[in-house]
Amino acid sequence: MIRIYGIASCDSCRKARQWLSAAGIEHAWVDLRADGVTRERLEQWRDALGNAALINKRSKTWRDFDAEQKQTAEADPVPVLVDHPTLIKRPILETPTTTLAGFSASRYEAALAGAD
Repeated sequence: MIRIYGIASCDSCRKARQWLSAAGIEHAWVDLRADGVTRERLEQWRDALGNAALINKRSKTWRDFDAEQKQTAEADPVPVLVDHPTLIKRPILETPTTTLAGFSASRYEAALAGAD
């Protein structure tokens, strides 16, 4: 099952969902703001992507953090992201074999080749 995690108002998430639909790829949508995310899922993403790839440093949440909060988040983002899911770099695409952060049509195409 292909899942895409994001926030409905996010332009990158909308583009990714439109791309998947246009490519005829079935997927499940998970709204991080409405549904949240578990610590276990975040740990899986961290293991696949690394700490730095999980944090959206362009977000207002990040800009509002003080230096200590930023340092804590960079050292171990999981507890911070559980509390602040809008800080997750999005969308997160999960396939049975791949996890990607952010949207890039070429990366999606490569990751999903033969997935339909």
